[in-house]
Formats: sequence, C-alpha cells, structure tokens
Amino acid sequence: MPLEQAEAIVLYTRPMADQDKLVTLFCRDRGLVRGVAKGARKFGNRFGSSLEPLSVVRVFYYEKERRDLVTISNCDLLESFFEIQHSPDTAFTLAYFAELIEEFFPARSGEEKVFRLLRSVLQALKEGGDRDTLARYFEVWFLQINGLLPDLSRCRKCRKPVESGRLAAKMDGVYCPDCAPEGLEETRGEVVRFLDWARRNSPQAETPLPFSGEELRAVGRALQAIIVYHLEKEPKSLALLKKSWTG
Repeated sequence: MPLEQAEAIVLYTRPMADQDKLVTLFCRDRGLVRGVAKGARKFGNRFGSSLEPLSVVRVFYYEKERRDLVTISNCDLLESFFEIQHSPDTAFTLAYFAELIEEFFPARSGEEKVFRLLRSVLQALKEGGDRDTLARYFEVWFLQINGLLPDLSRCRKCRKPVESGRLAAKMDGVYCPDCAPEGLEETRGEVVRFLDWARRNSPQAETPLPFSGEELRAVGRALQAIIVYHLEKEPKSLALLKKSWTG
C-alpha cells in the first residue's frame, strides 16, 4: 500500500473503538476524506494536537481498495485555530462551516476554491476579524462557488433594479414589490450591498465595515434561506447558532 499525503483541514473527529478516532478531513486537492487514526485517544499519542477540529495539517495515510475509510498514519500540524474556538458562538460558526462542506460535497470531490475560502476566513478570525461579517462572507462565496447564488439585484420578472424585494420560491432570484407573489420572504437593500462588498474585498479587509449588526442579520437570513432550500434541511449547527443569537 503506497503512502499518500495531502494538505487538509480537519473538519471533525469522533471516538472510535477504545483508543481510535474517526477523522473527517477536507483536503485541498482531494475533497472529503474519512479515515481512522489508530491510537489517537491514547495519552501521549503520536498525533498530538494535530487532530483538533479546524487544524490545517499535512496528513499521511494508507488507502485500501474497496474501503471507504483510509488509515491515517501521521499528521504534521501546519496551522492551529484552537484558540479562536473558546467562544461558543465562534465554535458554533466554525461547526456550521464544516457541516456545510460535509453536506454539499461528495467524498473525494476536490474543491480547492472552498478550501482556500475556509482557510482565509479562519485566518481572518484569528487576526481579530468580525465573526458575523466573516460568517456572511463565507456564505456568500460558498453559494457563489457552488453556482447557487442568484442575481439579487434585479427583479427576475421585470428586470428592474431591486433594493428591497422578495426571494423567489425556488431561491433563484428576487421579485420587486410590484411583481412579487404573496407569501415570499423579504430581502432588504443591505443584502445586495453586502454581496457587492464581499465581491470587492478579501476576508482580511481592514476598511471600516459599512454594516450594522441588524443589517448583517438580515443578510444572514437571506443567504441561509437559500442554503436551507438547496440542502433541503436546516443544518444542525445553524439551529444551535440561532439559539445562541436569541438566548
């Protein structure tokens, strides 16, 4: 069995057997890879802190034919994001990112753009960036990369510019107030403004942020409605986030 290696971000680890861990990795060029880290729960094991969630690692593993799980032989820690997860809201937000990646991408489907997006947002959080702004930034680009972000700037029926409108039932655009059927969810002007801002700035943007907390919540509601529609369920981590917002 040849030894494989990849740059990866640890999404999850779960206990397995008495001393092992089941690890879900998001690799830069190989997408989702799941494997067993034998002995990873033993005191003084060779993995150290490299399997902490959201760590960036160089992973070494063996792969057998007709087996879904690889055997992880070692991990070199490249960058840790452990310290930024002390806040429950930040921990829930990062779990939300990880869940979106796991739900939207099949195993072994490489997506380097999303890998770079996640790592850049993690680095921006580590540098003290605003969590809510970066969460909305991740949602915008996650939808954009997956081809799921509709044009929210023009009415899909009359094509007039829209400042405040209604999301289409199939989440493929917006209607202006004159064209909107009843019962559709409202989008406000800050949603279009945020999309424009996110397309022109990096996660590490140091310019003063032109959005209030209420505006960011409105942006989040619109983007999450699109995500939930395409996922056909609400991510569990998003439900936890919403409880923390209202708690």
